[in-house]
Amino acid sequence: MTDIDTTAARATDLLRLHEAPELLQLVNVWDVVSARAVAALPETRALATASHSIAASFGYPDGEAIPRELMLDMVGRIAASTELPLTADLEAGYGDAGDTTRRAIALGVVGANIEDELKPLAESVAAMTAVVAAGAAEGVPFVLNARTDAFLRGGDRPLEVIVADAIERGRAYLDAGAACVFVPGNFGEDVVAELVEAFGPRRLSVIGLPLLPSPARLAELGVARVSYGPYVQRVALTALQDVAGALYAGGEIPADTRALN
Repeated sequence: MTDIDTTAARATDLLRLHEAPELLQLVNVWDVVSARAVAALPETRALATASHSIAASFGYPDGEAIPRELMLDMVGRIAASTELPLTADLEAGYGDAGDTTRRAIALGVVGANIEDELKPLAESVAAMTAVVAAGAAEGVPFVLNARTDAFLRGGDRPLEVIVADAIERGRAYLDAGAACVFVPGNFGEDVVAELVEAFGPRRLSVIGLPLLPSPARLAELGVARVSYGPYVQRVALTALQDVAGALYAGGEIPADTRALN
């Protein structure tokens, strides 16, 4: 069992990182060795898991197909491998966002993404409220990164409708106690600025996609956090395929390869 005072202190640190003027960049990890590799970099101030990547490493598709216990087991192993604050992608909470959060806290997790899947707003607010309440009950200022799928599940709705939906949901989640609102989507600077204005500075979280501004510009716009989801794992697997192909073709292990495990 993780010492609750240590967990609470790490949660406080994670919240401070969200509120600081500097953009919090989170390079997502999916197992202990990837967590150690990222944590070893001096620029790393916190770690974040990617549910898609953890599920893929066990052969499951994304979307809560992986059993909750298996997901939490890996998240707990990652938390135990580092002294940095860890925020976990807990998908939609596996049917009970409050209980899933409580279990994660017991493993040393101090923040989480919880996605709304564009469910009815009242249902989604109830889930976010349960997450915040679980943290309070455990004595941990749990950092909820409340995710709205307004863009990911927005379909062919006009952009202004999607943005309005994201704003309505995000404000409701902030009122429920979320530290910030995660709005994944491939949109440009104008949308980022509109979301920051609606939520307030250091209350918006995004994923690094091609149309998003650079990290430096995101910081200038008042974004709290940027993460990279499953894309980091895809980069790693691309490198694996590339080196395997080179070896099959008669090549060698690159001379600049580092021992990271």
